[in-house]
Amino acid sequence: MPESRQDASAIEISVQTQYLQDQSDPANHRYAFSYTIAIENLGKESVKLLSRHWLITDDNNKIEEVRGPGVVGLQPMIHPGQKFVYSSGAVLTTQFGTMQGSYEMLKPDGSRFDVPIPAFLLSRPHSVH
Repeated sequence: MPESRQDASAIEISVQTQYLQDQSDPANHRYAFSYTIAIENLGKESVKLLSRHWLITDDNNKIEEVRGPGVVGLQPMIHPGQKFVYSSGAVLTTQFGTMQGSYEMLKPDGSRFDVPIPAFLLSRPHSVH
């Protein structure tokens, strides 16, 4: 399956995160975060984002698994040279945790491939040293 790795390597994922103090309630172990993800198609073919798979791990090693169609209610078509950017959020019961996962993509020929989303940190400011 080397072709799948080649397809996935044509998609670049970048992430920015932010702690949402106004939506958090540390006294009740509620820590809210937003994340903005940019998905850039560096390949020669258009791809459609079909689904997402997330593993959200808090500081107690509690893992929440999330699967679903598209992102933020969309299944965007990302053409060569284009970037799709969206924002979403997560709530943890600890001051920090991680998210990682994958996107399932569809090529014009009907074949599918997964793009890994590298782990990224969700962290309340000054909680990680």
